[in-house]
Amino acid sequence: MIYFPAAFHTNWTYVYRVKTLPLLGFILLISTPGLAQVSVVTQHNNLSRNGWNAHEKILTTKNVSKTTFGLVFTRIVDDQIYAQPLVVGKVSINNTTRNVVYVATVNNTLYAFDADSVSLSTPYWSRNLTPTGSRAIKNTDMTGACGGNYYDFSGNMGIVGTPVIDTVSQTIYLVARDVSNNVFHQYLHAIDIRTGAEKSGSPVLIIAQTSGTGDGGSVVNFDPQKNNQRPGLMLLNGIVYIAWSSHCDWGPYHGWLIGYDATTLQQKIVYCDTPNGYEAGIWMSGAGPSADQFGNIYLVTGNGSVGTDSLRSDPVNRGESALKLTLNGSTLSVASFFTPSDFQYLEDNDLDFGVTAALLIPNSTWAVAGSKNGYIYLMDRDSMGGYDSTANNVQQTIDLGRSSYSRAGLAYYMGSVKEFLYFWSENHPLTAFPFSRLSNLFDLPNSTTSSDIGPEGKNGALLSVSSNGSNDSTAILWASHAVSCNANQSVCPGIVRAIQATDVTKELWNSSMNPGDNPGTYAKFVCPTIANGKVYMATFSKKLVVYGLLKKQVTTEVGSTSNDIYPNVYPNPAPNYVIIGQGRDAIIDITVYDLSGRVVKTAVNPDGLTKVDVALSDLTRGLYILQVRTTSATYRYKIIH
Repeated sequence: MIYFPAAFHTNWTYVYRVKTLPLLGFILLISTPGLAQVSVVTQHNNLSRNGWNAHEKILTTKNVSKTTFGLVFTRIVDDQIYAQPLVVGKVSINNTTRNVVYVATVNNTLYAFDADSVSLSTPYWSRNLTPTGSRAIKNTDMTGACGGNYYDFSGNMGIVGTPVIDTVSQTIYLVARDVSNNVFHQYLHAIDIRTGAEKSGSPVLIIAQTSGTGDGGSVVNFDPQKNNQRPGLMLLNGIVYIAWSSHCDWGPYHGWLIGYDATTLQQKIVYCDTPNGYEAGIWMSGAGPSADQFGNIYLVTGNGSVGTDSLRSDPVNRGESALKLTLNGSTLSVASFFTPSDFQYLEDNDLDFGVTAALLIPNSTWAVAGSKNGYIYLMDRDSMGGYDSTANNVQQTIDLGRSSYSRAGLAYYMGSVKEFLYFWSENHPLTAFPFSRLSNLFDLPNSTTSSDIGPEGKNGALLSVSSNGSNDSTAILWASHAVSCNANQSVCPGIVRAIQATDVTKELWNSSMNPGDNPGTYAKFVCPTIANGKVYMATFSKKLVVYGLLKKQVTTEVGSTSNDIYPNVYPNPAPNYVIIGQGRDAIIDITVYDLSGRVVKTAVNPDGLTKVDVALSDLTRGLYILQVRTTSATYRYKIIH
């Protein structure tokens, strides 16, 4: 069962199969007619994996700024968050209707938090899915990965792939991983989003095999230890699809895509991309498989067997390839594919294809995917290009340079005049590539780049877009990336940015502008979730960070002390210190400016106190502006020191 929209309408139609191409692409971002609530129920917003929420009616380029937008609350969890937070509107929970955000951790714990309330910090429910007598798997369990130095994860790695939610059956599907007595398990869980209870038949132990000679015999078996469930899950036509890659190319392993009936949880589909070969993990920097409105599935594979020695175009083994898969009965088969002509060079130098999702451009038959060698390929989904040893028979190739490893997330926006593909690879500036419907090419000479310092090393930025339809004044590109650190194998500080989508040279806000907006440590390969005026960010700091509008700004004059709604500021004049507090809301941070607008002092309030003391003894005597940001507003006071 699938969803698709009419052009720029807020009404959504529930169908089984359609025969015409919808204008905004095939998506699973659900809005309720007449209401502001939007649900983000799958990785990167939709099955096109373009990261675009075209139903954001609150956030605009005018109200996202240093003084009006910032951190509004956090939610503490028990471990790192690798899965994208998902939001469902109007959930009936605890005898009331709430907007709920769902957060999964690498400790195999799933949380349901209120998505809007600043004060409701306790989850509606939480559930740890590790079986009694077992524990979540860890990076140190992968003894053969990276020669025993496996740092792609820094500890537990239980729930990693982004879950998927069916709002009709009120079910969230996810994969949790555990080990007991050195026996490794992966389970598919179906959880009721209202209560946290397991649905009937849940969980299901994931076991699979397929005919093939890839491991030296006549059958290839799924290995729950060596196969890494990193990509986001996909719900398509009543089937929950799960994909796997590897841990640091520790073999033997294969790329798997396995489908389960969403109602019965019976295994329905088993696809292995190298049954007669080796490797070819499905990783895509954590992105889920894509799908079009006809039920075709698109994904990109990494290092691994390409055909056979005598026939490189053999569809049975398809490493280093972009694939279009078609379902016939219970069998997925390759309907079209593209493999770069220099695949052997990519193999030999670990510059494999498969580092981005297969992004499907809305209202078209075009797909886009990136490779570690710095190329972005534009492909016809119906005739992707096949394999040619002398040429890449694709629609267009964009060369970002060899230092761009492209471990990042693509995003897309269709504006009122122009439409753009966005990419911010490591060691390369954020770039917006305009797409021409006349030439069906990206207009590379008119691409724009940002001057903001971006990610370095081997981990790029994860991008999402929010807008109210094609209204350019509401279109914002959101980015999350590491700061001054190679996040591929390190835990690094993070930053969140809001950028004007129609002109990426104009940054609207970032989380370093105010000290209280700091998200903590960066969660790699997790894109921002934007819904109903808020931005939900995963972190490795064991917390969910939520940004939104600071509803108002108030400026008071010298000597005024406010009432019980606004924070009191006293004494004023302030000889050596000033006390801010006794207001209604928790204080986020405090900034002191001189009369030229220069920041002379900052203070952060991580504990959510409603009363804070700030020393002024190190400042020269004079008149200052004191800015106080709380969970509901920003206030400015003139003070005398």
